[in-house]
Amino acid sequence: MREAAPLAATAGVGLAVRGVTGLLSPMLRALLLLSLLLLAPLPARAAEAAPVTSPRATATLLADRAAIAPGEAFRLMLHLALAPGWHTYWTNAGDAGAAPELALTLPEGWRAGALQFPAPRRIAFGPLMNFGYTGEAGFLLPLTAPDSLRPGARVTLEAEASWLVCADVCIPEEGRFTLTLPVEAAPRPANLARFLAAEAALPRDAPFAAHFAREGPRAALTVTGEGISPASLREAAFFPLLPGLLENPAPQRLTVREGTLTLALTPGNTPWPARVEGVLTLTDAAGVRGAYLIRAEPGGPLHAPESRVALPLWQILGFALLGGLILNLMPCVFPVLAMKAMALARLSGAARRAVQAEALGYTLGVLAGFLAIAGLMLGLRAAGAAAGWGFQFTSPAFVAGMAWLMLAVGLNLSGVYALRGPALAGGHLGSFGAGLLAVLVATPCTAPFMATAIGAALTLPWAAVLGVFAAMGVGLALPSLLVAAFPGLARRLPRPGPWMERLRQFLAFPMYGAAAWLVWVLAQQAGPDGVLTALAGGVLVGLAAWAYGAAQAAGGAGRLGRATAAAALIGALALLPLLSAAPPASAAAVAAHAEPWSAARLAALRAEGRPVFVNLTAAWCISCKVNERIAIHTEATQQAMRAANIAQLTGDWTRGDAAITALLREHGRDGVPLYLLYPAGGGPPAVLPQILTEGMLRAAIAEASAR
Repeated sequence: MREAAPLAATAGVGLAVRGVTGLLSPMLRALLLLSLLLLAPLPARAAEAAPVTSPRATATLLADRAAIAPGEAFRLMLHLALAPGWHTYWTNAGDAGAAPELALTLPEGWRAGALQFPAPRRIAFGPLMNFGYTGEAGFLLPLTAPDSLRPGARVTLEAEASWLVCADVCIPEEGRFTLTLPVEAAPRPANLARFLAAEAALPRDAPFAAHFAREGPRAALTVTGEGISPASLREAAFFPLLPGLLENPAPQRLTVREGTLTLALTPGNTPWPARVEGVLTLTDAAGVRGAYLIRAEPGGPLHAPESRVALPLWQILGFALLGGLILNLMPCVFPVLAMKAMALARLSGAARRAVQAEALGYTLGVLAGFLAIAGLMLGLRAAGAAAGWGFQFTSPAFVAGMAWLMLAVGLNLSGVYALRGPALAGGHLGSFGAGLLAVLVATPCTAPFMATAIGAALTLPWAAVLGVFAAMGVGLALPSLLVAAFPGLARRLPRPGPWMERLRQFLAFPMYGAAAWLVWVLAQQAGPDGVLTALAGGVLVGLAAWAYGAAQAAGGAGRLGRATAAAALIGALALLPLLSAAPPASAAAVAAHAEPWSAARLAALRAEGRPVFVNLTAAWCISCKVNERIAIHTEATQQAMRAANIAQLTGDWTRGDAAITALLREHGRDGVPLYLLYPAGGGPPAVLPQILTEGMLRAAIAEASAR
């Protein structure tokens, strides 16, 4: 179908010319028609055979060379474009079906490799589960030309292909293809984008260790490696090379822990070999799907300690409630619980409604905090970021701000200043604020059962996610809810007296301890300069508290003190941008052969006329890490980069840099990875596939160098 269009267009133009030149000589008409035929896209036709079409599929054979060189290795592709509702099959078709086949008639001296299949998908077909493809699929065949070829010759390759397409019925189809390629001293590439896309769909050698275990009707595949985590991995599926190894329709339950994933499998009737081979597909937090060849040795665990997707919702909610309750015992929450204890002590002997209002205000603050974090996490994850429990503590500015808040609360408890009205000294707003603060300071801690609940919740619809986080909030606020339900408990507390003042001053020290701990956290994120900035801000917060306390003691004459306090607080807040600019400890490392990306640096390199390779990545992106290890940072790729004088820039999107976000959206992406190869001398960049191999990247480098 694709080849008919140029010929039809040429014929149409020829008819028009014939009408205009009816009075011209036959020789002139022949010359005009010949010139139009010469303008037809012959190189495209030379690199692609005439298609074979049916109502169900369109098949063609392509080459990645418009001209081949003696002794050169190149590739052919059998490309299938399937009509909606139809599918074809992988090498292991699953419960039914047959894989496509391609047979070539080659001249003497040629060598052909095995047909390479893209990674399949699970295709449910009634009670069966098939492994195959919908939409489009490209099957690659490597070829090597003999050294005896001579430039100027032409080589004709003939192929026969067969494939099975299925919907409600299954229909076998076949086709014959002919490709004629010229022989030249140097090869000329063709169909580069289509071959890059086909190669991106192929499974790659896995940079992970894999083991399996089987016992009766149960089995498990365990994969360990860098970059695997609940925050970075969304889905996984295993496709065995050996037919009958699994009960294909059975669900493959995924469990993810830091550095390890486990798939629970159901064995089929075929005996398991000493080594299980197949394709593992992983979909990361940004929605990028990668495929890896797995060769699993025996010895893995049969059971995984935590399940990420197999728990029913009621059980996830129960774990969330229990985890939130246990969170009250974690050290992160101790400072706020000290404040809460003071508030409850004041209620000894208070009216029933006052007790209930205090407890309910705190509960509403906790729930609001949990739901706000859940909403922000969902929004960030939808934008392609990996946001997990406690993600806000990856920001040095947030950590410093929390340290200053703890210091300010401690100074209040020590009596340096007082908060009057419905702030933290009591009242509905004070209780609500204490609940919010409890959630914020609790996020660095993870109580038992919480990891299971959060990991499972983030695979559910957004409404269920909000419900799970609300359940955690109810768990954290449960002691206060008990007081609200049974206000008589407050009467059992000791009566207010001088002891309360001593207790209040004593409880300031957990707040100071929390501030000190947060500064230590900041030291891991921003180094000595960040600690100095945080301590300077702490001095300003202390000055503001002292000046405000002095103004309160002076009554109406304390305007200078209030002005001093406001100025000191403004000075502390002005330091936060310095911390925001500090690189986080989790930032994606820039390799020695690359520079940090910036729009200005990119523009400067392009002004020099150099080609530029831009790698937009993130520390939490598993696909990014695999691409860097097996395709970008290899010695062969780096040697090709140096030979082509390609500059390399790395953009770190770990913290959602606004400039990088703009660059992503400029190229139609909402997440990483994104690979851009800018040619020398100007022009738009080539957007490379999100799944890279060393061969793909080197081919793109060669193409950019040839421009």
